[in-house]
Amino acid sequence: MKGIKKSLTEEYLYLDFSHQIEGCIFPLHTSVTLFLLSYCDCKIFKVCLVLTGASTDISLKNVVLQDVELQIISRQELPPIVQNCCLPAVVEKPDNFCRAGLAVVLRHIIQKSYEADPSKKEILELLGFKKTCLKACAEVSQWTRLCELTIPLAIENFLKESSDQHPAIPAEILQLEKKLREPVRVHNDDKLRRQKLKQQKAAGVGPSLAKEKPKSKMHRQELSEELDSSSESLELKVAFSKLTVCEEPATTNREPSHIRKAKASDLPPLEHVFAEGLYFTLADIVLLPCIHHFLVIICKKLSEKLMEFPLLAAWYQRIQEVPRVKTAASQCGIQFLHLPELLTTSNEQDSNLSEVPGVEEQNDASFIGGPRPTMTKLMEKGIEVMFSPHPCPTWTLDWNSLPAAVSPKEGKMSSDRALRKQQQLNNLVYVVANQAKPGDRIVDFCSGGGHVGIVLAHMLPSCQVTLIENKELSLIRAKKRSDELGLSNIWFIQANMEYFTGMFNIGVALHACGVATDMVIEHCIKTRASFVTCPCCYGFIQNTSKFNFPKSEQFKKTLSYKEHMILCRFADQTAVQLPPQRRFVGKQCMCLVDLDRARAAEERGYSVQVISMEPESCSPKNNMIVGVPI
Repeated sequence: MKGIKKSLTEEYLYLDFSHQIEGCIFPLHTSVTLFLLSYCDCKIFKVCLVLTGASTDISLKNVVLQDVELQIISRQELPPIVQNCCLPAVVEKPDNFCRAGLAVVLRHIIQKSYEADPSKKEILELLGFKKTCLKACAEVSQWTRLCELTIPLAIENFLKESSDQHPAIPAEILQLEKKLREPVRVHNDDKLRRQKLKQQKAAGVGPSLAKEKPKSKMHRQELSEELDSSSESLELKVAFSKLTVCEEPATTNREPSHIRKAKASDLPPLEHVFAEGLYFTLADIVLLPCIHHFLVIICKKLSEKLMEFPLLAAWYQRIQEVPRVKTAASQCGIQFLHLPELLTTSNEQDSNLSEVPGVEEQNDASFIGGPRPTMTKLMEKGIEVMFSPHPCPTWTLDWNSLPAAVSPKEGKMSSDRALRKQQQLNNLVYVVANQAKPGDRIVDFCSGGGHVGIVLAHMLPSCQVTLIENKELSLIRAKKRSDELGLSNIWFIQANMEYFTGMFNIGVALHACGVATDMVIEHCIKTRASFVTCPCCYGFIQNTSKFNFPKSEQFKKTLSYKEHMILCRFADQTAVQLPPQRRFVGKQCMCLVDLDRARAAEERGYSVQVISMEPESCSPKNNMIVGVPI
């Protein structure tokens, strides 16, 4: 067929399978993945359902996709690299490059489906504006975390509890309803809001999206004609014109003067059509199976609660109008419900929505800004800037004798930057090489283009080295360098680090940004592995769902959260172009932030040193935190 390309690399897609209830495969991550495969009409993966625990129900009637090669295997039959990851996962032969985690796998399916048939541009549109939908890792993005982790898990727990007479409504569902109430932000926000104002001036206040008449039975031509109606809300007109490939014709007419001169604060907000705003994206694909099964229970047992979710119900009805959604859902055993129309004018829900847990505002009446009062406060408690001596400040790899692909110069950077990168690697490689024993497993977290991991794999051929990185292109570049070297002791995993579950002996991270350094240290501590980290982007440190700062008991007794954040912000002021005195204060703040990290690890049974890399000019962020389990 014209336009269709054959995939050159054989890829296997591994999905967990525990059980199924009324057409729903558990875990929900598997239902979501199968739904996307069906929506994309994707047949380029060999799909393996992996039995979990005591799974015995392998009847997949009305759920398995047609024309998709399917195998049912046990966990023990997984390739070794996949056994070290959470599912879903995709593996390219020869089994040394793995993509793991729901968002990463779904984005890969979309990309491969488009590459196989570039005429399916609407599939690529699922990745959203600038192709960033669900690209940010769950630890950084609350929205990715909600879609990828918390909503599927909350719905699974809700379904388990549905045998009770009155299961509790998950807080995450309230959070999603609240999200749908928020005004939409898009790249051409101002233009669309002025168009909406013009529409409202011409026809009065437009109808609520929740009250729009369903169009699920319309053909595309009928739908596009109906979209020309002046009574159609602007948001629906914009959203469905994109879906039906009938963009509005360009016009050279200027908006009326009163529309052009309207203040931004007077423009009406844009309402949600789909989960992320005006356009149908991967987020809607992820949410649909989850919300469908939630609504099934609500309608059966808690029908009076449906009134609390008018926007979610409207979204559920609207998503059925998207071309191919009903067909894909039917192939996956999803039979859509017919919900009653719900009004969105009630304010009763606002009190419930305000109860959704969020980040608490931390106020401290005794807080004094600036780093010096905070540093003085620490000194009064006996906490001072202190570095451990460097174990071998003059040691260096013989870069000239190493193959070209080992050098960071292969990473397409300037010669000056490549020299500094070599100096950074000298520090990390020396510490790791002196800890590593034959047979050890070493993990290069946040590996980027593989500068650390590739050197370690080449220098330590008796060790297994795993590179973990969320950015696909960086990892592909690393694999290309590895292939040039013929390395056989190296794995590549595109995933958030929390999806890596394997055992290892040493964890290393060069310039892991913000709390990523804390995630690496935490991962190592849970595995009782040594760690060698070089932190970066201290200014991005903040409390998250997993970490609260300060981390150590010693620092918690002395500093408030705001005082610790002052140290983090000033720790970023070490750039070479800054005045020497400011750089000196920045370096001291860096040390204190890392001492807090070190003390926290020591409280959990580690011997930890904070070391300044040599030469210090190798990077403005030149601290190493080295921890060894006692």
